[in-house]
Order: sequence, then structure tokens, then C-alpha cells
Amino acid sequence: MNKQEIKQLAWVGDEWLVGPIRGVVMSFHGLGWAAMKEEPGTDELGWARAGGLVVFPYYGPWSWMNRNARAFVDDMVDSVYSEYGLSDDVPLIATGGSMGGCSSLLYTRYARRPVRACLALFPVCDLKRSFTERPDVPRTLLYAFRGYDEDMDSIFTEHSPLEQVDNMPKIPYLLIHGDKDVAVAKRIHSDPMAAAMRKRGLDVEYIEVPDMGHGGPTPVGVIQRQVDFVNSFMQG
Repeated sequence: MNKQEIKQLAWVGDEWLVGPIRGVVMSFHGLGWAAMKEEPGTDELGWARAGGLVVFPYYGPWSWMNRNARAFVDDMVDSVYSEYGLSDDVPLIATGGSMGGCSSLLYTRYARRPVRACLALFPVCDLKRSFTERPDVPRTLLYAFRGYDEDMDSIFTEHSPLEQVDNMPKIPYLLIHGDKDVAVAKRIHSDPMAAAMRKRGLDVEYIEVPDMGHGGPTPVGVIQRQVDFVNSFMQG
């Protein structure tokens, strides 16, 4: 796809770039996002100012980074590198929160082009537990995986970051989760995910934020750490 087609299928933050592109930052949205993005978030603006080309793909409000979503993002990433004239040395970084955090971890696991680093904010890590965690989740998972031939246990295994730890690439990870999150419980998702990653010997930093719920309020220092983490991998 060309640049015009890319921008029909994603929000691209090239307008906010400062200097040459030093990294491609995939920013994966949470469950239910169906709007057109108009401007960068605080962290995305920080990445753009460091040379990060932020790409916010419209990969489906209920996709859960299923196989179709992964193929869609793979094609978009390849097109971004081609259309913006980027070499393979320009790092690809995955980010996202909630379902987007799950997506950033899963995309890192399955991506066609190697991911250099992964940031996951309050991520869903265990889809089988998430299925019974909230009343709005089952319909989204059943829709995302409609048409799969496998049984649901096999599908949950394929799409749960916690079940894929042994297959995750050995790159730096940053997980952030608040202890007051009742939508995606820290003890069910990030706690066991961080423990499993450390047991395998992966390079994971886990920030546990007191008094933070699902998505906020996020302390300024934590936002700055998100920005600094991603920026530390920018080329050059």
C-alpha cells in the first residue's frame, strides 16, 4: 500500500516528527476503539519528538490481535518501511494498553519483522481468565475468533501472552499496571506475566503503580518512563 492507503487504514504521526525517522512505533488501541484518531497522546508526542514515527493502526475494535489482525499489521509495517524509505536498521517498537497491551505482546511474539522492544500498559495476558472477568468481554472474544477451526482452549493458548512466554523474543519489555485496576486485574494478568517472563530470563521491567486504576490516573513519572523506554531504542 502507498502512503495514502496507509493513512486510510491507520493514523500516522509524521506531522509531529522532529528530525529524521529513528524508529517506527506501533501504538495499539484498547477494546472498542472505533474512532478516527486526530492527534498524538502525551507519550506518542514524546516519541515523535525523538524521531519516532507513530503508527496507530485501525486493526478492529474487537480484534484481540487475531490472525487477521496480525497479517494486517504485518502488511502495514512492511508498507511503512517501504513508503518512508526506511532501512531494516530502523527499530520497530510495539506499544499499547489493555487489549492494546495484549496486542503489543502478541504482535511482538508473532511479527513478521522482528520487534526491537515492547511496552505493554495494563495488558490482558490471560484470555481464558479475561473471558469471565467482565461481562462485556466474551462477545468480543467470540467475535474475534469466529471461524477458527480449533477449540477455544487452543485459541486462548495461541492468543494469551501468558501462554506464549516461552516463544517471546529475547528483547527488552516494560510492563506497567495499577493496583486498583478492576477492569483488567493486575494479579490475574501482569503479575503472573512478569513472573513467567523473569523465570524464563527475559529482560522485563515491571512497574507496579499504587492507586492507579485501568488507564489512570497515571503519575507523571510513569508517563515519562514510558516515553524514555521507547526513546532509548531509537536509531542513532
